[in-house]
Amino acid sequence: MIGCYPGSFNPPTVAHLAVAEAAVRAAGLDRLDLVVSRVALGKEGLDVPTLADRVAVLEAVAATRPWLGVVVTDARLIADIARSYDAVVMGADKWRQVNDPAWYIDADARDAAIAALPLVLVAPRGADRPEGVELLDLEEAHLHVSATAVREGHAHAAAWVLPEAAGPRSNP
Repeated sequence: MIGCYPGSFNPPTVAHLAVAEAAVRAAGLDRLDLVVSRVALGKEGLDVPTLADRVAVLEAVAATRPWLGVVVTDARLIADIARSYDAVVMGADKWRQVNDPAWYIDADARDAAIAALPLVLVAPRGADRPEGVELLDLEEAHLHVSATAVREGHAHAAAWVLPEAAGPRSNP
């Protein structure tokens, strides 16, 4: 079984890795691909770090984890990204976005997209634990980790960045 974990991974954090590991365990995945859209939905203005820089960091993360892959796609909607996979992994906040009809032509298009999803594995986010999906078992410490907080320079957030992303290639 192969799963996908779509995201911008800007920067990849200890929580991203914990979510990936939990998904592999929960679903018995042989491989999990970190999937980066060339132009991420809702993050169209992301220029720094460049896509190439973010992919290079993810490839460094995957290089020491044979079960982890990196894929770049033109697809933007989770349903389109997950189309050829056995499972899709996302945070609770992303699951809420997937269910929001604002991202679709209409509610019927949203319902069709959700119905087409493979096994959905959701990482709780803080106290947000959506129903109707398989929730991943994560340590409490990972539930509040945020790449946004890292980018914004919040106190202690730098410790959340994976070592591969802390080098000169990244610009959180």
